[in-house]
Amino acid sequence: MSTRYPGYDVLAKWDSPSFDDTTRQVLAQRLDAVPPRRFLDPDEWELLEAVNRRLLPQPDRLDPIPITPWIDAMLFDQRGEGFRHPDDPPMREAWRLGLAALADEAHRRHDRDFAQLEPAGQDAVLQALADNDVRSPRWQALHAQRFFTHMLLKTAAGIYYAHPRAWNEIGFGGPASPRGYVRLGLDRRDPWEAREARQLREVR
Repeated sequence: MSTRYPGYDVLAKWDSPSFDDTTRQVLAQRLDAVPPRRFLDPDEWELLEAVNRRLLPQPDRLDPIPITPWIDAMLFDQRGEGFRHPDDPPMREAWRLGLAALADEAHRRHDRDFAQLEPAGQDAVLQALADNDVRSPRWQALHAQRFFTHMLLKTAAGIYYAHPRAWNEIGFGGPASPRGYVRLGLDRRDPWEAREARQLREVR
């Protein structure tokens, strides 16, 4: 996988002062304790898996970062952001309505399940949501563009980049507890932080 931070592996800091026991425990849970399906039904799960594969493709990962299980856990535990748009239904209901409307949108456009479409067809359906250019009457209960942007995309990206293996892609050193960050100025980095490929070229 190409990266802006070649050779960087945040987990190499496992036994360093960057992580204490509490931090290691949290990271181990994110790495290994993938929650089972408890809220979504099998069809909703399959649909959301297909959506997440298009939103955050991981073709180079032998073991892709799980996204759908953590969305399911969020819905099962009813862990939201503490607020929602005044026109939207409660979180659980909104996700069920949105997934059902997305499934209907795929059928109205392609007469097939979303998960059975080719990548280009899946992207076209998702782009229709992003543009709020939808055909399914089910969207009358939920704003399509808001569902795509603020629920599907925002949640999937947040879960993906909460995973330690995704931190390598953005050069994030983790919570650095108890070590802490010292050099906080623009374009400054602590010696133990990832070095961007651009910085390596400048040094040479």
